Amino acid sequence: MTDTTAAAQGAGISFFERYLTAWVALCIAAGVILGQLMPGLFSVLAGFEFAKVNLVVAVLIWAMVYPMMIAVDLSSLHEVRRQPRGLLVTLAVNWLIKPFTMAVLGVVFFKGVFASLISPSDADSYIAGLILLGAAPCTAMVFVWSQLTRGDANYTLVQVSVNDLIMVFAYAPIVAFLLGVTDIAVPWETLLLSVLLYVVVPLVAGVFTRNRLLANGGEGAVSAFTARLKPWSVIGLLATVILLFGFQGKVILAQPLVIALIAVPLLLQSYGIFAVAYAAAWGLRVPFKVAAPCALIGTSNFFELAVAVAISLFGLNSGAALATVVGVLVEVPVMLSLVAFANRTRHWFA
Repeated sequence: MTDTTAAAQGAGISFFERYLTAWVALCIAAGVILGQLMPGLFSVLAGFEFAKVNLVVAVLIWAMVYPMMIAVDLSSLHEVRRQPRGLLVTLAVNWLIKPFTMAVLGVVFFKGVFASLISPSDADSYIAGLILLGAAPCTAMVFVWSQLTRGDANYTLVQVSVNDLIMVFAYAPIVAFLLGVTDIAVPWETLLLSVLLYVVVPLVAGVFTRNRLLANGGEGAVSAFTARLKPWSVIGLLATVILLFGFQGKVILAQPLVIALIAVPLLLQSYGIFAVAYAAAWGLRVPFKVAAPCALIGTSNFFELAVAVAISLFGLNSGAALATVVGVLVEVPVMLSLVAFANRTRHWFA
């Protein structure tokens, strides 16, 4: 990498992005504290739901995704066929590896390693929650992780869209098989509404904005506008962290040991899946701007769907629901660490 290129990349990193890990740590603490000091406020915010999708969180995620969508050039989507290997890695990891390794890790830890610390019924419930997470690849937040690694916006959109299409047909059968049940109720309203809110609406808004900017000022206008939005995108991420930890602060403080036990297989799964996908992309000579998002998609989870299904199947206070919530708590710090690793190893790729 030349000095000029490095300087250009460094100049593109905002103050918020440079110290994002520290901001997230502060927001985690702030969320837990505020959740205890102002439980009424967080109860009101948690009540803004439709089809088990929290609309306040949805707006914040939309704010994060929208700048990424402005970079999507629909006229160049056909170029994805020139890099089919990135999409192949994404699909193989998400649907042939991840759900099954998550189930195996759940059994190993809760039926073996941690068996003396929890009851058998709780173990089954925690395993179920982990399975629900492992079978739900990320839909919304991956656009944020892709943006932080300077990923290809067009390719990321295609990867997410194909994943969403497969998820509509494959999620219930895979979960049913791994849970050993024959009749599983998937809240399709949650799935379809989430795809609409997190992909379709910001995509339409982003394409409309891009076309207007191109008509009035060309690519320079697009770059200038997205640069102005960058801080707000990161602020949206931090506000989301505060809300999520505020909603679950009571659970975290009441059951710290259980939270830690559930986090262990989730951490191993996250870093292991990333390693497999990242190594496969490197071995297949996938360019970094495609390799980083395709590895991060497999690592991240569609936690809204997993939480909704857990509540629908096992109840709000079940161990399965708790496990999916721990997935939410673990995800942001883990994904930030992987984004940082990917950016530091950019030079590994041609």
